[in-house]
Amino acid sequence: MAGVDGRVALVTGAGRGIGRATAELLASRGARVVAVARTEQELAELGLEYVVADLGTPEGCAMAVTEAEQRFGSIEIFVCNHGIGSAHERVIWEQDPAVWSETMRVNLDGPFHLSRLLLPAMIERKYGRMVYTSSTAGEVAEFAGSAYNSSKHGLLGLMRSVALDAGPHGITSNAVLPGWVRTEMAERSAKSEAAERGITTDQVWEERAALYPPGRVATPQEVAEMIAFLASEEASGVSGEAIKVALGSFC
Repeated sequence: MAGVDGRVALVTGAGRGIGRATAELLASRGARVVAVARTEQELAELGLEYVVADLGTPEGCAMAVTEAEQRFGSIEIFVCNHGIGSAHERVIWEQDPAVWSETMRVNLDGPFHLSRLLLPAMIERKYGRMVYTSSTAGEVAEFAGSAYNSSKHGLLGLMRSVALDAGPHGITSNAVLPGWVRTEMAERSAKSEAAERGITTDQVWEERAALYPPGRVATPQEVAEMIAFLASEEASGVSGEAIKVALGSFC
């Protein structure tokens, strides 16, 4: 895809799952990718330029942006993919407030700080692509996931605010909403659910697959393909959109 060739892309949560697939795909199409995550071993295995940072703190966000810009110049594509899942959550009256705080810090505060830091250079250049990984839970809440649900709903509000505020400056802002994808994070939730219900992890995944017309869950590569399109020059007419990658499911 010529629309990302030569562009500098910052991809968070790039050590595994959707983020890793996206970083690899953008790099294969000519983007100069800076991968960000907390685990250096995973980033080193990726074989791309990387920054190790905790994006759940303002300081970590600032360090990631500063280091990436010092090494590559202005970021033109931002893929905000990092996040905490809901495997450890409980029904809201049993929810640990610390879980709520941590989830918001990573899933919503981090994206805000990164967006705020990255946008001025994009505005100066009159070009930018902002792509956020939300979830179908960002529109239809899942059971016993108040922190995750709220953070992913909030991420859509952030995305739309960026679209409105930065749109006059040649910047688009969109979100992808994956359904179930068999990533390490989703695997942890499957194991937790299996243990609670006394069934196998494979049975949990069979039930999840049955939610979708093709009878399977989406792959990280399928989500990455949508992100790569939204990150491209060809997606200039798409902004403020929350696009499901959920195999035709309406839930």
